[in-house]
Amino acid sequence: MTAAVRSVSERHEVLRSRRRRDDLWIGITALAAAMLALPQSTSSWHGPEVAAVLAVSATALLAGQRWAVAVIAIAELSLLPTVCPRAFLADGDVVVRIAAVCALAAIVPGVVALRRAAAALVLLAGGRRTSATCRRVHALLVVGGVACAVLPLVV
Repeated sequence: MTAAVRSVSERHEVLRSRRRRDDLWIGITALAAAMLALPQSTSSWHGPEVAAVLAVSATALLAGQRWAVAVIAIAELSLLPTVCPRAFLADGDVVVRIAAVCALAAIVPGVVALRRAAAALVLLAGGRRTSATCRRVHALLVVGGVACAVLPLVV
């Protein structure tokens, strides 16, 4: 009996350790993306605000607030229309392009964590965290991300 309890507690400890490591990685890369995107977003329509929200939420995640994963994912999806044109479409300085490509690379871990963000967003909204609810919110986040990525190309 004690061996079974010990193996369950060890499994929970391993999962908790992996979650902390993932939170640290997501927080550090989100903070880097915010710092890379903030200087180049002065002329965009929402870039400075989103980069500031991303920096604050990354700091909250690094401080141990797990709800910040949801805010990071939404902020990174909203930052795509600001960073993508500067990385690939604009005729600008090479340094600006390199910073934009690095910001896009730093956005990837937060976008990969969309499933965790959906679960955290369900809890933030006060809903019951069921698999169906999390799938719906995840689908809405994916659709919103695609809309944010396509928006600069249409406008």
